[in-house]
Amino acid sequence: MKGVVYKSTGSWYAVKSTDGKFYECRIKGKFRLKGIKSTNPISVGDEVSFDLETNNDQTTGVINDIHERKNYIVRKSVNLSKQTHIIASNIDQVFLLVTINNPPTLTSFIDRFLVTAEAYSVKTILLFNKIDVYDEETLLEVKYLAALYRSIGYECIGISAKTGKNIDKVKSLMTDKVSMFAGHSGVGKSTLVNAIEPELDLKTKSISSQHMQGQHTTTFAEMFDLQFGAQIIDTPGIKGFGVVDMEPEEIGDYFPEFFALKQDCKFNNCLHRKEPKCAVKEALDRDEIAFSRYRSYLQLLDGDEEHYRTDIWEKE
Repeated sequence: MKGVVYKSTGSWYAVKSTDGKFYECRIKGKFRLKGIKSTNPISVGDEVSFDLETNNDQTTGVINDIHERKNYIVRKSVNLSKQTHIIASNIDQVFLLVTINNPPTLTSFIDRFLVTAEAYSVKTILLFNKIDVYDEETLLEVKYLAALYRSIGYECIGISAKTGKNIDKVKSLMTDKVSMFAGHSGVGKSTLVNAIEPELDLKTKSISSQHMQGQHTTTFAEMFDLQFGAQIIDTPGIKGFGVVDMEPEEIGDYFPEFFALKQDCKFNNCLHRKEPKCAVKEALDRDEIAFSRYRSYLQLLDGDEEHYRTDIWEKE
């Protein structure tokens, strides 16, 4: 039988078969011996083949094959820096939720996420949430960031999950697609999903005033079918986003505005640091490239994980 993984709890997987039925499945042990570096050989969104077996009048499945993925989003795994964790696979687009405060989403986090999405061919749309509660100064910051990322080529939408502002626009982008929702805990992912499809009634929690961070309500990634012909993958809140498996000379290729200038650099292998006649550095001097983006690039180039050592799913 064939199906799609809708939920993973580590050892068991909820698989929706082609006939629309759900089966609890496990994997054959040999999957762990195929040289898969990730902590989870199977992720939500995977297309799999499985066999049914019945024990004590209970029917479960055994996954025997993972079909080739068209893409996936990967990050450093919990406490295992040399291993990766696949968040989800076979995604049409990711909506990255951004809040200016309560909790703050730093540009370094946004850029790390975007670099990974570029590297694995996943389209990303930035959703600036909670615009209903921002003062004039904070709204100006939203407009600045939206203009910055639009100039690079990313679609940016200001939304309010609570008031419903621009929710219809998000829904229209989601129709007939598999969309993943990501962002820090507390940015309003569950509230947004509930605004899009109230019948799901995903649990939400308030922001922790002590740390100004959200308390995550999603323990595992999970896919849901929506009534208007869309599918979403809801993910746990992310504190940091450790980038993996990138060589220094390729990192700049995942910054679209750097890649566009690469051919104008004097050296083919220019790292855009101290090399002479670097088109990226010249554009930076002319304020044609945002300093925040260049700073994020240098952090990735230096392997600076200083602020990402607690790079884990946030715990309550």
